[in-house]
Parts: sequence; C-alpha cells; structure tokens
Amino acid sequence: MVMAQSLFITLKQRDPEPQIDVLAPGWSLPLLERMPEVTDAIDMPLGHGKLDFKTRWQLGRELRDRHYDQAILLPNSLKSALTPFWAKIPQRTGWLGEMRYGLLNDARKLDKSHLTMTVQRFVALGLAADFQGIPQIPTPKLQVDQAAAEQAMQILGMGEKKRPVLALCPGAEFGPAKRWPEAHYAELAARKMKQGWDLWMFGSAKDQPVCAEIIKHTGGGIDLSGRTSLAQAVDLLSLADAVVSNDSGLMHVAAALDRPLVAVYGSSDPGFTPPLNDRSQVVTLGLDCSPCFKRECPKGHLKCLEALTVDQVEEALNGVLL
Repeated sequence: MVMAQSLFITLKQRDPEPQIDVLAPGWSLPLLERMPEVTDAIDMPLGHGKLDFKTRWQLGRELRDRHYDQAILLPNSLKSALTPFWAKIPQRTGWLGEMRYGLLNDARKLDKSHLTMTVQRFVALGLAADFQGIPQIPTPKLQVDQAAAEQAMQILGMGEKKRPVLALCPGAEFGPAKRWPEAHYAELAARKMKQGWDLWMFGSAKDQPVCAEIIKHTGGGIDLSGRTSLAQAVDLLSLADAVVSNDSGLMHVAAALDRPLVAVYGSSDPGFTPPLNDRSQVVTLGLDCSPCFKRECPKGHLKCLEALTVDQVEEALNGVLL
C-alpha cells in the first residue's frame, strides 16, 4: 500500500484534477488517510483469497453510482477484476495476470525483466499504454499530524520524548527467513542505549516474543508490539530518530515517513521491494543461495541473516545518521 502511493502521486502529477478513490482492505485505511493524493478510501469487505461472487457483484453495483472514468488494478488476480467490471467503469487498466481478457479493456502485458521492481509496475499502470521506458518513481510521503503522535504517546503511557529514539521493527509477517536474529537486534540496541538513546520496538502481537527477548537482553526499552493500532504505529514511527527494520510493511512505512532507515534483507530481494526514501541503506550479504523467497531457510542454516553482523548494521546506521 505504501508503494501504491507512488502511483497516486504520478496520477496527480499528470493531472491534478481527478478524484482518486482507493478500494482496499480495512487494515490499510490508516495509511490511505495519510496520503494527501487520496480523496476517499473504500473498505474492501472481503479478505485475501475470498472469491464471494455475490459480494463482489453487490459492491460493483454500489460503485456504479460514483461514475468513475478509470479503474487501475494493482493485484493481478482474476477476482480483483470482477468488481470494476460489474461497476461498469469504462476504462479498466491492469496487467493481464490470471487470464483477465474481457474483464480488463486496457490489459497490458508485463515484461518482468524490464520492470524489475514492484513499484515500477504500479506506476507504469498510471502511464499511457504505449509507454516503453522505465518510469520515474515518486517517493511515498505519509503525512502525520504531530498532535496525533503526541496523543498516541499519552494513550500508551510513554511520557514525553526527551532523548533520541531508535525504533526497531524486528518482526516479519512472512516468516523467520526475513528476521534478523533478536540477539543481534539486542546487541545493536544496547550499543545505542549506552550512547544515550531510547529504544522503541514496533510490531504485531505475533512479534511480542521476539521483542520480549530484546528487552530481556537490553534491560530496557519500550515494547509497543501488539499494543498499537496501525495508525498509532505510523504516528509514533514518525517521531523516531532512526529505524532498523527487517523487510516488512513497517520498513516501508518508516521510509515513507522519511526516517533514517537501515533495512535488513535475508530471503527477499532488495532490488524488488526496496525502501524508497533517500535516507535509507539496505544491508544484505547477497549469498549464492539468496534471495530464495522462502518463509524458512531451505538449507536450515539461515546464514543470510545469522552471519550479518551487528557491526555491519551499525556501520550502515551511522551512515544514514550523518
């Protein structure tokens, strides 16, 4: 969703007048609310993978009254093309994907070797069908109200921010092959805390065991995993003076907040979904076996992350703080 903002910015750059409404899962609405290009965020009532023809048809009927001129489909699935078709939107743009002939009338053939990044593929759909180059990528920029961030701190009993904050995002929803070891995170955090920094940790409830281990090793810090809404997490991340994160959604959020950021990559490809701000640095070992894109290490050693040292990440962190 953060990368989709580059498409929204591109559409506004081409013509500042059109209304941009986004049909998206409810969990992502706090992100869309922080994108000034978006006029309205519409809650998609169906979860990932659910076909439910009736609900998609009903939603399409409801959207007809909005008289849209164009629908741009970022997912490549067949089911994602059904609602715009039933909404009778005149121009329905997307990559061919899962045999969507007929459902799309502006169907484009994707050359993955030409557009190697996810964000390039998103932005290209906002350009003319005959565009052949590599599109320029506007940097996503989420807007945060300072008062909302301070209110989140009060609600969570965090007190006032008095020292520089290192934010860690040590989880990864995809699986352990994306997670730098918690012992490494703890050592990095301990070093910064000795230099007078405070530690905040972000993540979902699933990340609480990992964050608890880091707290155990550092002896301090604020564990926010599972305690914040996405809106609060975004607002609080905007206050961080530096962020170290695995390849995750929160990493992209931190980049869109223009935080000094170190992104740690293991099984995934930094060339495919990199952080998009100028104050970020990717750290990866680039082993022969990576990127494997697996949830768990198929070789059983996880060297792509285990062998990535604290010194290497700290050096990168110092680099983005210059």
